[in-house]
Amino acid sequence: MTIRILAVGAALGALAGAATAEELHIYNWTDYTAPALIEKFEAETGIDVVVDTYDTNETLLAKLKSGATGYDIVVPSQHFVKIMIQEGLLQKIDIKSMPNYANVDPRWKNPPWDPNQEYSVPWQWGSASFSYRADLYSGKGESLKEFFEPLEEVSGRLQVFASPDEVYNLANLYLGLPFCSEDPEDAKKVLALFQAQKPHVLTYSSEGMNDRLATGEVIMATHWNGYSLVGRREANPNIVYAYPKEGIVGWFDSVVVPVGASNVEAAKKFMNFIMDPENIALQSNFAAYSNGIMGSEQYMDEALRTAPELNPPADVPVKFGEACSAEAQKLIERVWTLLLQ
Repeated sequence: MTIRILAVGAALGALAGAATAEELHIYNWTDYTAPALIEKFEAETGIDVVVDTYDTNETLLAKLKSGATGYDIVVPSQHFVKIMIQEGLLQKIDIKSMPNYANVDPRWKNPPWDPNQEYSVPWQWGSASFSYRADLYSGKGESLKEFFEPLEEVSGRLQVFASPDEVYNLANLYLGLPFCSEDPEDAKKVLALFQAQKPHVLTYSSEGMNDRLATGEVIMATHWNGYSLVGRREANPNIVYAYPKEGIVGWFDSVVVPVGASNVEAAKKFMNFIMDPENIALQSNFAAYSNGIMGSEQYMDEALRTAPELNPPADVPVKFGEACSAEAQKLIERVWTLLLQ
């Protein structure tokens, strides 16, 4: 799917003899780019923005590793930022000299995946767990057992993400295993859990969770907290985001510039633009996720600031995904391949 969002005055470009407009090409997750944010950026800079979308970090990584160019901005999760840096897929950017860098929350300055803040600026952050239809499901979402060993009422009405990323780590939390284990025995335990769950799964997909939950085609699905909030707000008020006692998986998405970008200067302008509190609040209000910019809260919707999906209980652990070693990643990919074959 391709989304083109043009500036209010872009129609002038269609006039005979008009100069070709400068463009910024963004490659981002599906339903994860606020139209209002793009429209404001275009209006202030005169740069036309073209947005293409993907549904997994793995898809993004494969695209960059294949040598595909043409994108000026991409939006990987924290552990994939580290992988992309290690593989030489990202350009260094002088982020700390940008005027709006002062607005970055100290918690997210020099993060572990980019310790010198040379590549990435904050976009959105949140968690992954599972959601369910409270009016169609008798459970309470209190344990990952409800997801991995579902009740009969869930059988055939369960959706699981298309990639192993968060799902594998949810399994680790449930089984009490470390993230990024290089032990084949740990991988066997995870595979056994997945294979026991598989007969109950309707589809492995990272898209359409809210639509399927809204209609009741599925009554439980792996979900991201903000997207689950959107589902509750716009699709069905009975969609509940679960906080299992074993914990949830944290993630942090960043804006980076890939090697081969054709308009690095426009990318820098966009990076600085989204570190403005009022601007990034447009994104948070659209996608329903937290961001890493101080002062943005005053511009965010009240219902968003107080939403249960964005405010996990203090007693529920939140563990962020890690950049695994090559050996650990091979085990993860092998488990997922065996599961889906």
